[in-house]
Amino acid sequence: MATMLEGIQRRILGEAAQPPVADLIGFRLTAVGDGRATVEFEAGERHANPMGTLHGGILCDIADAAMGVAYASMLGEGETFTTLELKINFLKPIWNAKLTAEAHMVKNGRTFGLVECDVFDEKRSLVARASSTCLTLRGRDAAGR
Repeated sequence: MATMLEGIQRRILGEAAQPPVADLIGFRLTAVGDGRATVEFEAGERHANPMGTLHGGILCDIADAAMGVAYASMLGEGETFTTLELKINFLKPIWNAKLTAEAHMVKNGRTFGLVECDVFDEKRSLVARASSTCLTLRGRDAAGR
């Protein structure tokens, strides 16, 4: 049985399909390992809210994806996880921009973990900061996930 990290690495290398949400929104996982992950995303008009700026839910999606992959990179064989809580602060409006979501593990406990993510624009200006609490699942709880 492969670890989640091995499956994720296969996706980055193009040896496995991206998750459907990545195709739907248009983000791409570009790096993963040792409790870190990077997602890249090109924000455009199709991602706008009624005011014409990038919809906050899209920022949540790319941050959540990066944080989930960062957490998953620390799991062992037969382990999986679920997100218990996600928080995000929006720090500036975005219209059309190349964004990078950089996530890292803050605390990796046996059962719970805390992950943070900073989302930057192409000038490395901070667009959003997110955090997530995750629960590691093992045995019967991990089956089918």
